[in-house]
Amino acid sequence: SQMPHGRMPLPSFWKMVEDTLQQSGAQLRSFCQTFETVTPSPVPQPLNPAEERKVLSLVSRHGPDKLYQVTSNISGSKDLDLTLQRGQIVALLQSVDTKGNTSRWLVDAGGPRGFVPAGKLQPY
Repeated sequence: SQMPHGRMPLPSFWKMVEDTLQQSGAQLRSFCQTFETVTPSPVPQPLNPAEERKVLSLVSRHGPDKLYQVTSNISGSKDLDLTLQRGQIVALLQSVDTKGNTSRWLVDAGGPRGFVPAGKLQPY
């Protein structure tokens, strides 16, 4: 009864709720379209000769289906986190961390092994 809509007839209240939800849905769709057009998908980076040798080593140890490319710089902040540069290739060892968190993956970076955010990797 203290709400401004408390004295509104029930059909009018439901119409107001429906209109508000439709307006919010339209705003969300507009935001999603804007986000998709403004944020380009990452482009695979060319490899230098040293990186190519590392990739060949990772393929021979883990197979080509386990390779991922870093889409943006990663600065490790926790114990066992790796710091990697955009464009580096890593091999996926586990798609979960020691606590069961699927947003941090264990990877082999061609020497060091550690955890990185899954959202900053794309299949190579």
